[in-house]
Amino acid sequence: MISLIAAIGKNNEIGKKNSLLWNLPADMKHFRDTTRGHTVIMGDKTFESIGKPLPNRRNIVATLDKNYKVLGVEISNNLQKTVAKFKKSSEEVFVIGGAQIYALTIAGADRLYITHVEASFPEADAFFPEISSDIWEEIEHKKHIKDSENPYNYTFSVYEKLTK
Repeated sequence: MISLIAAIGKNNEIGKKNSLLWNLPADMKHFRDTTRGHTVIMGDKTFESIGKPLPNRRNIVATLDKNYKVLGVEISNNLQKTVAKFKKSSEEVFVIGGAQIYALTIAGADRLYITHVEASFPEADAFFPEISSDIWEEIEHKKHIKDSENPYNYTFSVYEKLTK
């Protein structure tokens, strides 16, 4: 099973210059709790922005660079083949970014875990693909109000692909 997990602004913004646009500790905890113990797939730019393998997860870095080597992660030079392998598995595998990787994998995904940040970020240069209600059904929706640690209202949503 392939799941995508991301936090997005009102206009599907996810980042700027390989960095997040906001600091939401509750979302980081949600990400850790959701992905812990699972395989995560990310692009090389996302991995470099994190700077190290994510603990308690199998880390796979997708890159076209055949010479890319990093200790503690597996390298995939064929994202589609890697995703196809996990698609057939009962294990839930998480695609964690970035924008290009999301764009290449959303069509084959089974589930989306989206944190909707209730703000706009005009400086963004990276975006999550459109979540079409013709394809995706929201099955969970948990709204949270900003607080002293989380400066924006946000909603944790889970979407499942509609069956035709």
